[in-house]
Amino acid sequence: MTEQKTIHAGIIGAAGYTGGELIRILLNHPFATIGFAQSRSAAGTAFSQVHPDLYGETDQAFVAEMHPDVDVIFLCSGHGEAQRFLQEHTVPETVKIIDLSQDFRLHQHARQGNREFVYGLPELNKEAIINATNIANPGCFATAIQLGLLPLAKAGLLSSIYTTGITGSTGAGQGLSTTSHFSWRSNNIQSYKTLSHQHLAEIKQSILALNAANKPDLNFVPWRGDFARGIYVSSVMDCSLSIAELTAWFNDFYKNAVFTKISDRMIDMKQVVNTNKCLIHLEKVEGKLAIHSTIDNLLKGASGQAVQNMNLLFGLVETTGLQLKASAF
Repeated sequence: MTEQKTIHAGIIGAAGYTGGELIRILLNHPFATIGFAQSRSAAGTAFSQVHPDLYGETDQAFVAEMHPDVDVIFLCSGHGEAQRFLQEHTVPETVKIIDLSQDFRLHQHARQGNREFVYGLPELNKEAIINATNIANPGCFATAIQLGLLPLAKAGLLSSIYTTGITGSTGAGQGLSTTSHFSWRSNNIQSYKTLSHQHLAEIKQSILALNAANKPDLNFVPWRGDFARGIYVSSVMDCSLSIAELTAWFNDFYKNAVFTKISDRMIDMKQVVNTNKCLIHLEKVEGKLAIHSTIDNLLKGASGQAVQNMNLLFGLVETTGLQLKASAF
C-alpha cells in the first residue's frame, strides 16, 4: 500500500469563525498539517488566544503573510477579498485553492487568471471536484436549501417553492454588528434579506445544472436566530407524489452521499451541530410537500465541507478527519 503523503495546508483569514473551525479540523486530521494560518489582526498571537477551544492543542501562532510552500490554501476572508488576494499575491499553480467566500461560486465569476473554480457541493459535483484544482465552497444557506431540493430538481418536479430558514449568530461572522450582539440576539428573532438573499443565485445555478428545463420560482425568507450555530430550513411546494415515492427517490439520489441522510423521523438541529452532516426529512399534508433540512453552518455550511472537498482533491476517503460527534444535548 502506498503511504499517504501529508497535505500541508495554509489558511488566509484564520482568526474568524470559519478559520478557527478549519484549524480545529486540520489539527486532528490524520493526513494534514497546518503550514501557516494568516491573520492581519492577530499576527504573532497564539491560536488559542483567539480560539480558546484550541488551548493545549497546539503552540502555533498566526502569521502576517502567506508562504507558498503548501499544497492547498483555504481562503476564509470576506466576500470580495478572495478575488483581491489572488490578484495581489502570486500563488504557484501547483497549489490548490479552496475559497469559502462567494467570489467564484457563479459560472460567470469562476475564472481568475489561469484558475478555474469548480462549485464544491460534493453531492452534486463529486467527479468534477476530484479532478479539479480550485474549489468554490458553497454558501451555508445554499447548502442546506439545495440538498433539500436537488433530487426534485433532477426529476423536473420543482415549481413554486416557499422556503424559510433560520441561522445562528456565527453565520454573520466574528465582526460585531447590532444584530450579532448578545443583548440583541437573546430572546429575539428577525427576518432579513427577504426574497433577496445572495445564496439564491447559486441555488438556481445548481438546479439548472441538473435540469435546464426546470426553472422554479424560489422564494426564500431567512431568519436570524437566538443561538450560536446551525441552520434549519423548511421548503414547501405542491407535489402529487406519495411520501413513499419521494423517500425512495431521495434515498436513491443520495445513495453515495456520505454526509447527507434522509430521516424517517422529524429532525432537529442539535443532531447535526458540530458535525459535517445534513439531515433531511419529508412531510406530505394533502397536496403539499414540506422538505426539512438542517446543517451546522460552520461545518457542512463552511469549513467541514471545505475539508470534505480537500479530501476529494487529494484522493482521500471523503470522511477523513470529519467523523465528528453532534452536540445532541
